[in-house]
Amino acid sequence: MINIYMDNDQHSVKLKQGLDALQEAFESLAKKSPEPKPIPKRSLTGDHILGGKIQEFESTGIKDTSQKLSLVVTDKGITTKFVKAEALIGNNTVKGSLTVEGNATVTGELTVKKLHVDELVADTRIERSSPLEFHPDKTGIYGKGIYWKGSGPTKQFVYRANPDRIWSSETIDLSAESFYAIDNTAVLRKGELGSSVRKSHLTEVGTLQNLKTQGDFVIDDYIYYSSAAQRLGFGTESPNASLSIVSLDSEFIVDVEGPNTRIGNWTTDDLEIVTDDTARISISRTGNIVLGSSGDSKVSVTGKLGVNVKNPDVDLSTAGAVRFQGKKFEVDSKTPENGAYRKGDVVWNDDPKPTGYVGWICVRDGTPGEWKPFGQISA
Repeated sequence: MINIYMDNDQHSVKLKQGLDALQEAFESLAKKSPEPKPIPKRSLTGDHILGGKIQEFESTGIKDTSQKLSLVVTDKGITTKFVKAEALIGNNTVKGSLTVEGNATVTGELTVKKLHVDELVADTRIERSSPLEFHPDKTGIYGKGIYWKGSGPTKQFVYRANPDRIWSSETIDLSAESFYAIDNTAVLRKGELGSSVRKSHLTEVGTLQNLKTQGDFVIDDYIYYSSAAQRLGFGTESPNASLSIVSLDSEFIVDVEGPNTRIGNWTTDDLEIVTDDTARISISRTGNIVLGSSGDSKVSVTGKLGVNVKNPDVDLSTAGAVRFQGKKFEVDSKTPENGAYRKGDVVWNDDPKPTGYVGWICVRDGTPGEWKPFGQISA
């Protein structure tokens, strides 16, 4: 209230009333809210907004209908809990590089053109329509493959060097009907080798049936077969006959390569033919032959026997003298002139004539001894 002391006349009263009215007008104007000034379209800029909330905000590219805080934008980036992308037209696309720090969960399908990972953990089926590729790094492509980790050593199916190969730390087990193949040809089945297998370095086999071999072969570094020479050697790589059995000092052969079949010792050793671990026929290295093993042995000759005679025509035929029961018998046209003879030895006359003698008999030991004619022939 404005107090003005003036003379109490008519003009003073009117002035006072006017001032009071002016005061009341100022107070009323101060208490009255100003009417909002309309904002022209497209005239609001970012400089007009600071703090506060904008509800049901909507623009050409953004519409906000959230009822709670869902998106925070700072200098470090955008923070939100859920991102939902709806394909209204075509596929949704994120252009440029994208880095996700922390875990990312995809509950639907994930389609990628190329996937680079340091470690892949999967508990569900992985379907592929293209080969699984391993690209080289500073160590090349070696050591890359499939690993199974758990209790115990890691199980591996990887590519290795020296030589280049696919290596497995575990047993590879095929089904009973399956087989290993090379160039689409079976080389190993459950119970047989493939027909294309020609060479092997087997060190131990079970029972073999219908075994066929081609070319040279060696058994236990003791039995040798030469395909070129068609010879079999026991204890020797260089047999001297079709079959050779060699010890440190001798070589026994069976030979069918020449015009005659031969059997015996290739070396200068005596040869014995035995039964019951007893020599029945003995041939010395110089050619002496002994038939039988004792005085009780019996030697029978079926047919005609010739001594230095190719075609004997009697049971016993000799080309020279014979001796039986210690007495010597020979044939000549006269009595011996040299040589040692014993009493009872006989020389048969090979040119008998009438009034002559059948032969001569030694009546006293000597060289050549004393001889008398016997068996005079009639005239």
